[in-house]
Amino acid sequence: MSTVELKLSRFNRIYSPSEPLEGKILVKSASSISHYGIRLTVNGSVNLQVRGGSAGVIESFYGVVRPITIVNKSLEIKPSGKIASGTTEIPFSIILRKPGEDNLEKFYETFHGSNISIQYLLTVDITRGYLHKSLSATMEFIIETDKADIFEQQISPEMVIFYITQDTQRHPLLPVLKLGGFRITGRISTLCSLLDPISGELTVEVSAVPISSIDIHLLRVESILLGDKIVTETSLIQTTQIADGDVCRNMTLPIHVVLPRLLTCPTILAGPFSVEFKVLIVITFQSELPKLHSKSDPTTPRMWTAVETLPLELIRTK
Repeated sequence: MSTVELKLSRFNRIYSPSEPLEGKILVKSASSISHYGIRLTVNGSVNLQVRGGSAGVIESFYGVVRPITIVNKSLEIKPSGKIASGTTEIPFSIILRKPGEDNLEKFYETFHGSNISIQYLLTVDITRGYLHKSLSATMEFIIETDKADIFEQQISPEMVIFYITQDTQRHPLLPVLKLGGFRITGRISTLCSLLDPISGELTVEVSAVPISSIDIHLLRVESILLGDKIVTETSLIQTTQIADGDVCRNMTLPIHVVLPRLLTCPTILAGPFSVEFKVLIVITFQSELPKLHSKSDPTTPRMWTAVETLPLELIRTK
Protein backbone atom coordinates (compact mmCIF):
# COMPACT_ATOMS: atom_id res chain seq x y z
CA MET A 1 0.00 0.00 0.00
CA SER A 2 1.26 3.47 -0.88
CA THR A 3 0.51 6.71 1.01
CA VAL A 4 1.40 10.37 0.61
CA GLU A 5 1.37 13.18 3.17
CA LEU A 6 2.41 16.81 3.41
CA LYS A 7 4.75 18.24 6.01
CA LEU A 8 5.22 22.01 6.18
CA SER A 9 8.42 23.70 7.34
CA ARG A 10 6.66 25.39 10.27
CA PHE A 11 4.92 23.38 12.95
CA ASN A 12 2.31 26.12 13.52
CA ARG A 13 1.59 26.30 9.74
CA ILE A 14 1.44 30.13 9.87
CA TYR A 15 2.68 32.03 6.80
CA SER A 16 2.22 35.46 5.26
CA PRO A 17 1.34 35.88 1.55
CA SER A 18 4.78 37.17 0.54
CA GLU A 19 6.64 34.28 2.20
CA PRO A 20 7.48 31.01 0.43
CA LEU A 21 5.31 28.08 1.45
CA GLU A 22 7.91 25.39 2.04
CA GLY A 23 7.84 21.78 3.14
CA LYS A 24 8.18 18.18 2.04
CA ILE A 25 6.04 15.61 0.29
CA LEU A 26 6.43 12.25 2.03
CA VAL A 27 5.68 9.18 -0.07
CA LYS A 28 5.68 5.78 1.64
CA SER A 29 5.44 2.63 -0.45
CA ALA A 30 6.29 -1.03 0.01
CA SER A 31 7.39 -1.22 -3.62
CA SER A 32 8.40 1.20 -6.34
CA ILE A 33 5.54 3.02 -8.05
CA SER A 34 5.21 4.63 -11.47
CA HIS A 35 3.43 7.96 -11.85
CA TYR A 36 2.49 10.54 -14.48
CA GLY A 37 3.57 13.56 -12.46
CA ILE A 38 3.47 15.07 -8.97
CA ARG A 39 1.56 18.33 -8.71
CA LEU A 40 0.91 20.79 -5.88
CA THR A 41 -2.16 23.03 -5.80
CA VAL A 42 -2.73 26.00 -3.50
CA ASN A 43 -6.33 27.10 -3.08
CA GLY A 44 -7.52 29.98 -0.93
CA SER A 45 -11.15 31.06 -0.79
CA VAL A 46 -13.85 32.81 1.19
CA ASN A 47 -16.69 30.34 1.65
CA LEU A 48 -20.07 31.96 2.27
CA GLN A 49 -23.04 30.11 3.69
CA VAL A 50 -26.50 31.51 4.24
CA ARG A 51 -28.79 29.36 6.34
CA GLY A 52 -32.42 28.93 5.41
CA GLY A 53 -33.54 30.48 8.68
CA SER A 54 -31.60 33.64 7.87
CA ALA A 55 -32.48 34.04 4.22
CA GLY A 56 -35.68 32.09 3.67
CA VAL A 57 -37.27 32.87 0.31
CA ILE A 58 -34.41 35.18 -0.64
CA GLU A 59 -31.91 32.29 -0.51
CA SER A 60 -34.06 29.99 -2.65
CA PHE A 61 -34.50 32.78 -5.20
CA TYR A 62 -30.84 33.67 -5.59
CA GLY A 63 -29.45 30.17 -5.07
CA VAL A 64 -26.17 29.18 -3.45
CA VAL A 65 -23.67 31.91 -2.60
CA ARG A 66 -20.54 31.31 -4.66
CA PRO A 67 -17.15 31.17 -2.89
CA ILE A 68 -14.78 34.08 -3.46
CA THR A 69 -11.46 32.85 -4.85
CA ILE A 70 -8.38 34.43 -3.25
CA VAL A 71 -5.63 32.34 -4.81
CA ASN A 72 -5.52 29.28 -7.07
CA LYS A 73 -2.08 28.11 -8.13
CA SER A 74 -0.80 24.80 -9.45
CA LEU A 75 2.82 23.73 -9.73
CA GLU A 76 4.37 20.57 -11.16
CA ILE A 77 6.92 19.28 -8.67
CA LYS A 78 8.10 16.26 -10.67
CA PRO A 79 7.37 15.04 -14.21
CA SER A 80 6.33 11.45 -14.87
CA GLY A 81 8.69 8.81 -13.53
CA LYS A 82 9.17 6.33 -10.71
CA ILE A 83 9.32 6.58 -6.93
CA ALA A 84 11.51 4.04 -5.15
CA SER A 85 10.21 1.78 -2.38
CA GLY A 86 10.42 2.95 1.24
CA THR A 87 10.03 6.57 2.32
CA THR A 88 10.77 9.28 -0.23
CA GLU A 89 11.00 12.99 0.71
CA ILE A 90 10.38 15.54 -2.03
CA PRO A 91 11.02 19.18 -1.01
CA PHE A 92 8.90 22.00 -2.40
CA SER A 93 8.62 25.79 -2.25
CA ILE A 94 5.75 27.92 -3.57
CA ILE A 95 5.49 31.71 -3.58
CA LEU A 96 1.89 32.61 -2.76
CA ARG A 97 2.09 36.23 -3.91
CA LYS A 98 4.95 37.54 -6.00
CA PRO A 99 5.86 41.26 -5.77
CA GLY A 100 3.75 43.24 -8.22
CA GLU A 101 1.51 40.28 -8.99
CA ASP A 102 -2.22 40.97 -9.35
CA ASN A 103 -4.23 38.55 -7.27
CA LEU A 104 -7.86 37.63 -7.71
CA GLU A 105 -8.66 38.95 -4.25
CA LYS A 106 -6.99 40.36 -1.16
CA PHE A 107 -5.29 37.78 1.09
CA TYR A 108 -7.62 37.83 4.08
CA GLU A 109 -6.45 36.16 7.27
CA THR A 110 -7.59 32.62 8.03
CA PHE A 111 -10.94 32.63 9.82
CA HIS A 112 -13.40 29.90 10.77
CA GLY A 113 -16.79 31.42 11.43
CA SER A 114 -20.36 30.22 11.51
CA ASN A 115 -21.38 31.42 8.02
CA ILE A 116 -18.07 32.75 6.69
CA SER A 117 -14.92 30.67 6.42
CA ILE A 118 -11.61 31.94 5.02
CA GLN A 119 -9.46 28.90 4.31
CA TYR A 120 -6.19 28.11 2.57
CA LEU A 121 -5.50 24.54 1.44
CA LEU A 122 -2.42 22.84 0.00
CA THR A 123 -3.05 19.66 -2.01
CA VAL A 124 -0.59 17.19 -3.51
CA ASP A 125 -1.69 14.85 -6.31
CA ILE A 126 0.32 11.93 -7.64
CA THR A 127 -1.34 10.83 -10.88
CA ARG A 128 -1.07 7.14 -11.74
CA GLY A 129 -2.42 4.88 -14.50
CA TYR A 130 -5.97 3.62 -14.92
CA LEU A 131 -5.20 0.41 -13.05
CA HIS A 132 -3.88 2.23 -9.98
CA LYS A 133 -5.53 4.67 -7.64
CA SER A 134 -3.98 8.14 -7.66
CA LEU A 135 -2.49 9.38 -4.38
CA SER A 136 -3.63 12.64 -2.83
CA ALA A 137 -3.32 14.56 0.45
CA THR A 138 -4.59 17.96 1.61
CA MET A 139 -3.44 20.17 4.47
CA GLU A 140 -4.71 23.52 5.72
CA PHE A 141 -2.20 26.28 6.38
CA ILE A 142 -2.83 29.58 8.13
CA ILE A 143 -2.40 33.00 6.56
CA GLU A 144 -1.62 36.13 8.58
CA THR A 145 -1.20 39.66 7.25
CA ASP A 146 2.16 40.63 5.74
CA LYS A 147 4.38 42.59 8.13
CA ALA A 148 4.56 45.42 5.60
CA ASP A 149 0.77 45.81 5.74
CA ILE A 150 0.26 45.87 9.51
CA PHE A 151 0.60 48.63 12.08
CA GLU A 152 4.20 49.65 12.72
CA GLN A 153 3.73 50.61 16.35
CA GLN A 154 1.91 49.08 19.25
CA ILE A 155 -1.56 50.49 19.77
CA SER A 156 -3.01 51.51 23.07
CA PRO A 157 -6.30 49.71 23.74
CA GLU A 158 -9.18 52.12 23.26
CA MET A 159 -11.12 52.04 26.52
CA VAL A 160 -14.85 52.70 26.60
CA ILE A 161 -16.63 53.49 29.85
CA PHE A 162 -19.93 51.69 30.40
CA TYR A 163 -22.60 51.58 33.05
CA ILE A 164 -25.43 49.09 33.47
CA THR A 165 -28.58 49.97 35.39
CA GLN A 166 -32.24 49.00 35.33
CA ASP A 167 -32.89 52.10 33.20
CA THR A 168 -30.43 51.11 30.44
CA GLN A 169 -32.10 47.77 29.77
CA ARG A 170 -34.40 47.45 26.75
CA HIS A 171 -35.87 44.08 27.71
CA PRO A 172 -38.36 43.24 30.51
CA LEU A 173 -36.85 42.77 33.98
CA LEU A 174 -38.11 40.98 37.06
CA PRO A 175 -40.12 43.38 39.28
CA VAL A 176 -37.65 42.92 42.13
CA LEU A 177 -34.82 44.14 39.88
CA LYS A 178 -36.76 47.17 38.66
CA LEU A 179 -37.82 48.16 42.15
CA GLY A 180 -34.59 47.37 43.98
CA GLY A 181 -32.30 48.69 41.29
CA PHE A 182 -28.67 48.01 40.41
CA ARG A 183 -25.67 49.87 39.04
CA ILE A 184 -22.60 48.25 37.48
CA THR A 185 -19.86 50.43 35.99
CA GLY A 186 -16.55 49.77 34.31
CA ARG A 187 -14.39 50.17 31.23
CA ILE A 188 -13.28 47.78 28.49
CA SER A 189 -11.07 47.92 25.40
CA THR A 190 -12.98 48.15 22.11
CA LEU A 191 -9.92 48.51 19.84
CA CYS A 192 -7.67 45.56 20.43
CA SER A 193 -4.68 43.83 18.85
CA LEU A 194 -5.16 40.14 18.06
CA LEU A 195 -1.97 39.50 20.01
CA ASP A 196 -3.34 41.04 23.21
CA PRO A 197 -6.26 40.10 25.46
CA ILE A 198 -9.39 42.19 25.80
CA SER A 199 -8.79 44.07 29.03
CA GLY A 200 -10.76 46.25 31.37
CA GLU A 201 -12.44 46.35 34.75
CA LEU A 202 -15.90 46.15 36.27
CA THR A 203 -17.39 47.30 39.58
CA VAL A 204 -20.74 46.38 41.14
CA GLU A 205 -21.67 49.59 42.93
CA VAL A 206 -25.25 48.75 43.92
CA SER A 207 -27.48 45.68 43.57
CA ALA A 208 -30.51 44.92 45.69
CA VAL A 209 -30.61 41.33 44.35
CA PRO A 210 -27.57 39.06 44.84
CA ILE A 211 -25.58 38.35 41.69
CA SER A 212 -25.22 34.80 40.39
CA SER A 213 -22.61 35.32 37.65
CA ILE A 214 -20.85 37.93 35.52
CA ASP A 215 -19.82 36.81 32.04
CA ILE A 216 -18.10 38.34 29.02
CA HIS A 217 -19.38 36.92 25.72
CA LEU A 218 -17.30 37.37 22.58
CA LEU A 219 -19.58 37.57 19.53
CA ARG A 220 -18.94 37.52 15.78
CA VAL A 221 -21.20 39.44 13.41
CA GLU A 222 -21.08 37.94 9.91
CA SER A 223 -22.78 39.74 7.03
CA ILE A 224 -23.20 38.44 3.47
CA LEU A 225 -24.47 40.36 0.45
CA LEU A 226 -27.16 38.22 -1.13
CA GLY A 227 -28.59 39.87 -4.24
CA ASP A 228 -29.79 43.27 -3.07
CA LYS A 229 -30.12 42.15 0.54
CA ILE A 230 -27.55 41.91 3.34
CA VAL A 231 -28.01 38.84 5.56
CA THR A 232 -26.47 39.32 9.01
CA GLU A 233 -26.10 36.76 11.77
CA THR A 234 -24.59 37.17 15.23
CA SER A 235 -23.21 34.10 16.98
CA LEU A 236 -21.26 33.26 20.12
CA ILE A 237 -17.51 32.55 19.90
CA GLN A 238 -16.62 32.05 23.55
CA THR A 239 -17.63 32.96 27.10
CA THR A 240 -15.31 34.12 29.87
CA GLN A 241 -16.67 34.19 33.41
CA ILE A 242 -15.18 36.94 35.56
CA ALA A 243 -17.32 36.35 38.67
CA ASP A 244 -19.11 33.32 40.08
CA GLY A 245 -21.66 34.09 42.78
CA ASP A 246 -22.35 37.37 44.50
CA VAL A 247 -19.50 39.88 44.60
CA CYS A 248 -18.52 42.54 47.10
CA ARG A 249 -19.90 45.94 46.31
CA ASN A 250 -17.47 48.61 45.08
CA MET A 251 -14.73 46.02 44.49
CA THR A 252 -12.97 46.30 41.12
CA LEU A 253 -12.98 43.07 39.09
CA PRO A 254 -10.41 42.70 36.28
CA ILE A 255 -11.54 41.80 32.74
CA HIS A 256 -9.09 39.60 30.84
CA VAL A 257 -10.30 37.78 27.72
CA VAL A 258 -7.82 35.86 25.53
CA LEU A 259 -8.78 35.84 21.84
CA PRO A 260 -8.96 32.42 20.11
CA ARG A 261 -6.74 32.39 16.99
CA LEU A 262 -8.77 30.66 14.28
CA LEU A 263 -12.13 31.98 15.48
CA THR A 264 -11.07 35.63 15.25
CA CYS A 265 -9.35 37.76 12.60
CA PRO A 266 -8.83 41.44 11.84
CA THR A 267 -12.17 43.15 11.35
CA ILE A 268 -13.13 42.85 7.66
CA LEU A 269 -15.38 45.28 5.81
CA ALA A 270 -15.35 43.96 2.23
CA GLY A 271 -17.97 44.47 -0.49
CA PRO A 272 -19.57 40.99 -0.67
CA PHE A 273 -19.14 40.21 3.04
CA SER A 274 -17.99 41.55 6.40
CA VAL A 275 -16.72 40.07 9.66
CA GLU A 276 -17.12 42.18 12.78
CA PHE A 277 -17.03 41.50 16.50
CA LYS A 278 -18.84 42.55 19.66
CA VAL A 279 -18.44 42.17 23.40
CA LEU A 280 -21.53 41.33 25.42
CA ILE A 281 -21.39 41.87 29.18
CA VAL A 282 -24.03 39.81 31.00
CA ILE A 283 -24.93 40.22 34.67
CA THR A 284 -27.02 37.27 35.89
CA PHE A 285 -28.97 37.80 39.11
CA GLN A 286 -29.98 35.03 41.50
CA SER A 287 -33.43 33.66 40.63
CA GLU A 288 -35.31 30.38 40.33
CA LEU A 289 -36.29 31.12 36.74
CA PRO A 290 -32.96 30.11 35.08
CA LYS A 291 -33.56 26.52 36.23
CA LEU A 292 -36.62 26.43 33.96
CA HIS A 293 -34.64 27.76 30.98
CA SER A 294 -31.36 25.86 31.32
CA LYS A 295 -31.02 25.36 27.55
CA SER A 296 -31.69 28.97 26.56
CA ASP A 297 -29.26 30.99 24.48
CA PRO A 298 -26.84 32.66 26.93
CA THR A 299 -26.66 35.78 24.74
CA THR A 300 -30.42 36.38 24.73
CA PRO A 301 -31.51 38.96 27.33
CA ARG A 302 -33.69 37.43 30.06
CA MET A 303 -35.81 38.87 32.86
CA TRP A 304 -33.12 37.90 35.39
CA THR A 305 -30.17 39.35 33.43
CA ALA A 306 -28.77 42.79 32.64
CA VAL A 307 -26.71 43.24 29.47
CA GLU A 308 -24.46 45.73 27.73
CA THR A 309 -23.24 45.29 24.13
CA LEU A 310 -20.15 47.09 22.83
CA PRO A 311 -18.51 46.99 19.37
CA LEU A 312 -15.02 45.49 19.18
CA GLU A 313 -12.51 46.27 16.42
CA LEU A 314 -9.68 43.76 16.04
CA ILE A 315 -6.45 44.60 14.21
CA ARG A 316 -3.13 42.87 13.51
CA THR A 317 -0.02 44.49 15.00
CA LYS A 318 3.67 43.59 15.02
